Amino acid sequence: MPDRFEQVVLPHLDAAYNLARWLVRSPADADDVVQEACLRALRFFDGFRGGDSRAWLLRIVRNTCYSWMRRNHPSALTDAFDETVHGGETAGGVEAELISRDESARVRKALEMLPVTFREVLVLREMEGFSYKEISEVTGVPMGTVMSSLSRARQKLRDQLETGTRKEV
Repeated sequence: MPDRFEQVVLPHLDAAYNLARWLVRSPADADDVVQEACLRALRFFDGFRGGDSRAWLLRIVRNTCYSWMRRNHPSALTDAFDETVHGGETAGGVEAELISRDESARVRKALEMLPVTFREVLVLREMEGFSYKEISEVTGVPMGTVMSSLSRARQKLRDQLETGTRKEV
């Protein structure tokens, strides 16, 4: 069983960490959450019946993140989106690479500002490349809800980026 577990889980550890990092907002806490999720996955590995191992593992990671946030930062689960908060900086006259890096930082800061449920669907879709069906499996919500949440998350991200841009001018 240990060999099979490693074959199923190890290829997806980067995705697990990426999701945990965006949900809990801390590299150290993400490490802890992924470790706890892997222990849970090992404990319940007998229940894995094949299929999409990445979605299976990330669902465990997601649930572990939410459990961790309920214990350590309950307000993170109820924070409302605040359009007055913004981040990002203009790059001025620097080279194209610096502009690209600055834009990337702006998007990351704007993504950090979103409520956890919006960050979650954006990370799974845009960073991890999950299909709507896979996101539905990971989050346990209907595919229609995934699509509407993703649409709202994208709009909130756009709004956040525009708010930051308007305040910089």
